[in-house]
Amino acid sequence: MATRSRNSDRDRRLDNSSKHRSELPVMGAVSMDRRQALKVIAIAAATPTLVSCKPSEEAPEALLTSASTSNPKARGDAWDPDLLAPTVLWERSLTSDELQSLAVLCDVIIPADDRSQSASQLGAHDFIDEWVSAPYEANQSDKIVVREGLVWLDSEAVRRFGEATRFRDLAPDQRIAICDEICYLPNARPELEAAALFFDKVRDLTSTAFWTTPEGMEDLQYVGNVPLPRWDPPPLEVLRHIGLE
Repeated sequence: MATRSRNSDRDRRLDNSSKHRSELPVMGAVSMDRRQALKVIAIAAATPTLVSCKPSEEAPEALLTSASTSNPKARGDAWDPDLLAPTVLWERSLTSDELQSLAVLCDVIIPADDRSQSASQLGAHDFIDEWVSAPYEANQSDKIVVREGLVWLDSEAVRRFGEATRFRDLAPDQRIAICDEICYLPNARPELEAAALFFDKVRDLTSTAFWTTPEGMEDLQYVGNVPLPRWDPPPLEVLRHIGLE
């Protein structure tokens, strides 16, 4: 995945995750906004659970209420989700306090610069809230990781900078000092492994949230979702070079 060079610290916190980073979804020819992408991802995340259910088994009531009128060929039940007009069927579960801290962490990972807004300004923390609130085993496990990690950040802020100190209230260089200890799992001290896994998870979700927005796609210089007014075929010398003349 390409990343821009805002500053060396931010790039390291992003690039060090290449071994563990989730791939961004490929949107195809149809334009899709970030929230719509989230809904499709959430349904995809539930697929192992859904396909393991036999049609005769009782489906979760919430899923059975998702029938969509936008696609009359889709039943809209647990075995036939409408991916063209998906519906988020769950309430968000992170508290306002947790979201404030999470927003600050998202901005440590992708801060604002002259090319785009920060991750939180584009709603990355809300994306993560919706993700970890999904009623599926993997998403619920992610919620535990995120919540425990946010508690760890505050406890580490207290340990380093004094009683009653919150991570979100630290100076930028103090936040970075903490994150640099956990931004790359192979280099993290054994006692910081859980915190490093937490940071890795939030970084992946923050990146997914950011680069599936129109602003993030522009930042990435990804144009696959944009119809081109004109398409020129490859030059003759290129076709000749690859044997397609």
